[in-house]
Amino acid sequence: MVEPFRVPLDEADVADLRERLRRTRWPEAETVDDWSQGAPLAYVRELCRFWGEEYDFGFAGRLNAFPQFRATVDGVGLHFLHVRSPEPGALPLVLTHGWPGSVTEFLDVLGPLTDPRAHGGDPADAFHVVAPSLPGFGWSDKPALKIPRVAELWDALMTSLGYERYGAQGGDWGAAVTNALARFERVAGVHVNYAPVSLDRDDPTEQERQARADLAEFRRTGSAYAAQQGTRPQTLGYGLTDSPAGQAAWIAEKFWAWTDHKGQPEDAVSRERLLDAISVYWFTATAASSARMYWENTDRDLSPITVPAGVSVFPKEIVRPSRRQAEQRYADLRWFETLPVGGHFAALEQPELFVQQVRGFFRLVR
Repeated sequence: MVEPFRVPLDEADVADLRERLRRTRWPEAETVDDWSQGAPLAYVRELCRFWGEEYDFGFAGRLNAFPQFRATVDGVGLHFLHVRSPEPGALPLVLTHGWPGSVTEFLDVLGPLTDPRAHGGDPADAFHVVAPSLPGFGWSDKPALKIPRVAELWDALMTSLGYERYGAQGGDWGAAVTNALARFERVAGVHVNYAPVSLDRDDPTEQERQARADLAEFRRTGSAYAAQQGTRPQTLGYGLTDSPAGQAAWIAEKFWAWTDHKGQPEDAVSRERLLDAISVYWFTATAASSARMYWENTDRDLSPITVPAGVSVFPKEIVRPSRRQAEQRYADLRWFETLPVGGHFAALEQPELFVQQVRGFFRLVR
């Protein structure tokens, strides 16, 4: 059964957040003048001040402006946006977010994707968009599931909505789910803005050497969060679920590390949108349950993808394959582009480019 859903926001919960922020016990400042030890104290204090004093908590209203639902699919309760296009020939498309993302990162692309005619585009590019919250994230249930199981739920959800043929798109964990959906015969094609592929080559180009070096540096200095979430998600959850300052710092640091900015995350994503993302995790108390995605999925799946595929590479992405590296996994790679700007949160950072990339690939498989 599919039931309409609206994101709740209780004033008592907002008041509790503000009180917790006022009572934060801060650590001493970092001993460096950059972000190399993590999010700087001055930055986090100002972000939390803004969260408690100036932020409008509008994430709920922005989500509630779109049709949302809850459905129990094969025993798992799923929250999802379902925005149908006015165009009768629209292609169904399931969009999947990752960590530390949520369905809020798609809000600026839903209109252009579902109603291109109203946004200066070609109506032939229209999609019926379904954007679920991953299990353990947002307003979905909190079971610990492996990626293939999530893909099964997505396929069951799409068919329950009456979609017998659909496309899939995702980044981060959403890319893993999208790749796992490739085994279902109903999937017309998959597009990812994060392509988990092997970067190893015997004869690397300069670009491939640089991408491999950047990935090695990320693993050396920037991957501790994944080790913690993949080994001790419950222990981490106590601090992040109890301390809004801790939750804010944990997520904001990733927006600094993974966005295409000039020094601060807000160069790439507005402070309001950053706090939208953080607020979803805080108000749903999903720090531990979202971290369990890492616990359940420690093995890297690089199995071949045989359905039509598209890969869009943004310059501040963690993994930046060349076309020939992507072709090692995506056997029917019909779309490959390297973009000039943007990072890990492509739909949020560069909504116009994101829409162009999604439209461009799926024109090839409609």
